[in-house]
Amino acid sequence: MTGFESIGYEVEDGRARITLNRPDKLNALSLRLQAELSEALWEADNDRAVHCVILRGAGRAFSAGYDLSGADADVPVSRVESPERRYRGARSIDDDAWQLERAQRYRMALFDMHKPSIAQVHGYCLAGGTDIALLCDLVVAADDAVFGFPPARDLGALPTNMWIYHVGPQWAKRLMLTGDTITGAEAQEIGLVLKAVPADALEAEVEQLADRLALIDPDLLSANKRIINVALELQGARTLQRMAAENDVRGHNTRAARDYVASVKEKGLRETLRARDAKFGDGRARVRGPERRDAAGRLRDDGGA
Repeated sequence: MTGFESIGYEVEDGRARITLNRPDKLNALSLRLQAELSEALWEADNDRAVHCVILRGAGRAFSAGYDLSGADADVPVSRVESPERRYRGARSIDDDAWQLERAQRYRMALFDMHKPSIAQVHGYCLAGGTDIALLCDLVVAADDAVFGFPPARDLGALPTNMWIYHVGPQWAKRLMLTGDTITGAEAQEIGLVLKAVPADALEAEVEQLADRLALIDPDLLSANKRIINVALELQGARTLQRMAAENDVRGHNTRAARDYVASVKEKGLRETLRARDAKFGDGRARVRGPERRDAAGRLRDDGGA
């Protein structure tokens, strides 16, 4: 299928493969990419030849997060949008919530669509990358993939939050309160992903799973996906997503977030992020065993004191 700028889309052997395709930006999620992703997901859901969706990233990463540069943000809300009208920006708390909820609606297609989706995660899966991966029905990762939400250190709260439904409250807090990261292998250990495999086996692992889903009537796949998602909704999952967007507005109004904005204006985005993350050493958490660190804050793999 042609017409998409930021994603690739293909249908073959009962599956739609959607590829986040901004490899030079580590597949940072611009608003345009998210809008195209939603459109492609609903196209796949409507196509009788498709049994499941594989969501993956081009290049070195699944996605390193939301595009904070503001690139590709000029996506009209409607076809009658006019420069003569005065529209929302980010002038008020409600404007901020409205903009966050708008982007979230694009992502929620992964949860709401009838057919199952598989996230094929390699490299970085950070911040917004985790938002879309964890809305997929199944997550298969390379064992050396990197999962985390570093912006929780200074920029805000998670605007879409499925972590607690995968890992429970303690690991959700451990990772969100620090912005630290874990590997794909560790993500499997705590239940954040279904399975972690060697990077060179990742594509084959996902494709063989899609092969098995292609053997099942897609209407039956839908019935079994949707009843489990109803259970998640009864546990508050969908309401929590709406509240997550509003809670991120709260995060945007903290002193830390104001300092972040001021730093970006003064020093630029790259230097602001470097200075933030440098204080956390390698930024890693350890799932099993003690977290012993050197003077620079890097985890010691030798187990030394």
